[in-house]
Formats: sequence, structure tokens, C-alpha cells
Amino acid sequence: MSRRTKDLFYWSLGFVCGIALLVQVQNHLYSNYRVDGKSMDPTLQEGNRLIVTKAGFDERDIEHFDIIVFHKTKQEDYVKRVIGLPGDEITYRNGSLYINQQYIEESYISETAHLRTGLGQANSFTLKTLMGVEKVPKGMLFVLGDNRNMSYDSRHFGFVPIDSVVGKVNMRYWPLTEWQADF
Repeated sequence: MSRRTKDLFYWSLGFVCGIALLVQVQNHLYSNYRVDGKSMDPTLQEGNRLIVTKAGFDERDIEHFDIIVFHKTKQEDYVKRVIGLPGDEITYRNGSLYINQQYIEESYISETAHLRTGLGQANSFTLKTLMGVEKVPKGMLFVLGDNRNMSYDSRHFGFVPIDSVVGKVNMRYWPLTEWQADF
């Protein structure tokens, strides 16, 4: 083999190995996700690009208010905020969130968003009125979008199985002017 052929072979081999490594990283460690829709406004906007951590992720890693990506269907992934964990009692009354009868200040929802959406009596609910149960069942999550009046979330499709969670959002990298790594 000539020197040029060897160089081309090793360069090609390195390229193929690099692509294989990148595919493995995306499949097992991290995933890229594009926000589609306005359900997470003002926190995430349509078109934002996110990095989702999948590595070493299990249900014990999920906490209240984490932003997660999960498989809604085989073809569709959603991004939402975790509100209820297994065993939690969730109530939304007069525009205020209560978890296990404790008032929760939702600082991630801007005051103007609260006023714009008109959260109040019409949007009050309990898990009992929505789903017929008082607490989030074992192995399930209750999720909401931050843009409460524009979000298709657990109020509409029910609980999210924990095993459908792809991972936690840990970084917004696009647009660069909105780069953020503390979700």
C-alpha cells in the first residue's frame, strides 16, 4: 500500500469511528431537542435548542420542577415541568399551586404571564377532579407547561409514566443570546 492510500485509510477509519462515537453519545449520554410550540413560555420559547441528559438517569433523579423531555407517543416527544411526583397531592386554586397542601411560589412563571393567561377559578383543579385519584400514582408524574393556558399537559393527557422520560433538560444552547445551563 502506498503512503497516500494508508493515510486515506486511517483518516477514513478515524472519521467513521468519530461518527460512531458521536452516535453512541447521543443515544446513551445526551440528546439534542428542539422546542416545538409555546407551552413552556416564558421559560423556553419555540425553536430553542436544548441538551437533555440521559446518562445515569433514573426515577430517583427526578425532582419537583425539573424540566424533562418524555416520549408522549412513539413519534413525539414533549418538554414539560414536573409538578407532581408519586404520592403527591396536587391542587391548583385561584391561580395558585399547592403540592401536598403547601403553597408553591412559581417564580418561573412571570407575573405578566399570570395576568395574561387569566389563571383563576375557571382553571382550578385537583387530581380528583381531573383524574379521579387523589395522589400521583406510583411510577407516574404530573407535568404542566409553564404557559398554563396554552399547554397540552397532564391536565389533558393524564399522568406521564416515569419510564417514558428521556431525560432532564440541563442546557439551552440556541439561540446563543439565551444560552442557559441552570434548569
